[in-house]
Amino acid sequence: MHTVAIVGVGLIGASFGLALRKAGFGGRILGVSSPGAIRDALDAGAIDQGLPLETAVAQADLVYLSQTISRILSTIETLDEHLKPGALVTDAGSTKAGIVSRARSHIRRAQFLGGHPLAGKETRGARSAEAGLFRGRTYVLTPIENTELETPAAREFTGWLRAIGARILTLDPAGHDRIVSLTSHLPQLASTALASLLERKLASDRETLVSGPGLADMTRLAASPYDVWADILATNPGEIARALSAYIAELEALREQLTTAGMRSVFERAAQFSRRLRGSSTPEPAA
Repeated sequence: MHTVAIVGVGLIGASFGLALRKAGFGGRILGVSSPGAIRDALDAGAIDQGLPLETAVAQADLVYLSQTISRILSTIETLDEHLKPGALVTDAGSTKAGIVSRARSHIRRAQFLGGHPLAGKETRGARSAEAGLFRGRTYVLTPIENTELETPAAREFTGWLRAIGARILTLDPAGHDRIVSLTSHLPQLASTALASLLERKLASDRETLVSGPGLADMTRLAASPYDVWADILATNPGEIARALSAYIAELEALREQLTTAGMRSVFERAAQFSRRLRGSSTPEPAA
């Protein structure tokens, strides 16, 4: 792998470029994005040069799509005629079934391997990029068949993922979307719903002061911009609706058990999961 084209040099794309450099990648890293984003990525040292999409991908051994989901879907439709034969195209979209399906229909000259790095920050853009963003974080790959991971291009890509400190997990696209509806999309909507409710119920800043850090923790995700989430909601609505229905049922069960002995087992089960989550999601220390 001598040349990488990162399409969308925001937080994830620029961090991927920085991570490759820190891991020892000595080839060229090209960026495709808006002029402002290219300027920020160049200033951060995440890319070597900004180029138009067609020019960049024609030179690239690896094409890394780190745009919004809707932009990834659109880009996939225009890529094939410009791709270098034998290249690997991957993405960083947070829903997978639609992206993988679109790629299977439109990409012929190169291999496509869907991906989703479970890493991020509350701030966006290349100015917030970090070389260590992926270290210790799960990086899901979504091949249709496991043999897709055995090609030379895929082996080299997964080698670089390990080099930047990511923990690779393989799932089918539909399985990925079902799981993230519970682990990512539901927490966002639960936080959004709680903050929206309290915005109506707490009439003044004085009433809002009657709260502790727990409420701040619970509503942190509510600060996420709708523009980021609109594509996620649009591309995984069935699984998200099922996750919400299960959560609503759980809340209704809690309401019925408020003063019963059954609440103890609910608290104990919840505490057990909380401990398991923190034990399994603690980032590995930097080397």
